[in-house]
Amino acid sequence: MPFYMFQGRYTSASMKAMVDNPSDREEAARKIIEAAGGKLLNCFFCFGEEDIVVLIEGPDDATMLAASFILGASGGFSGGKTTKLMTTQEAMTSMAKAKALTSSYSPPKA
Repeated sequence: MPFYMFQGRYTSASMKAMVDNPSDREEAARKIIEAAGGKLLNCFFCFGEEDIVVLIEGPDDATMLAASFILGASGGFSGGKTTKLMTTQEAMTSMAKAKALTSSYSPPKA
């Protein structure tokens, strides 16, 4: 299964709710990921631009997009993004394909 990284920013209302009533957000994330046929690999709260980073093994791009629609529509996040990740082996396969295609392209010339 492909790998994905979700990075999200909670709304101030979500932050207040977590302070007022601490809850296991990893468990909440695990439920939707598993319902979508995926596996939560790691869940981290973090400093910086993003509040949370979740590493996921998901079934496919369309399913992960569906899950991101649900998160976006929930009102719990002020923003976020999902990045598809590739293993080193997948990248090496792409490098070999690029090498095979090199002679098919010529850059613009002055």
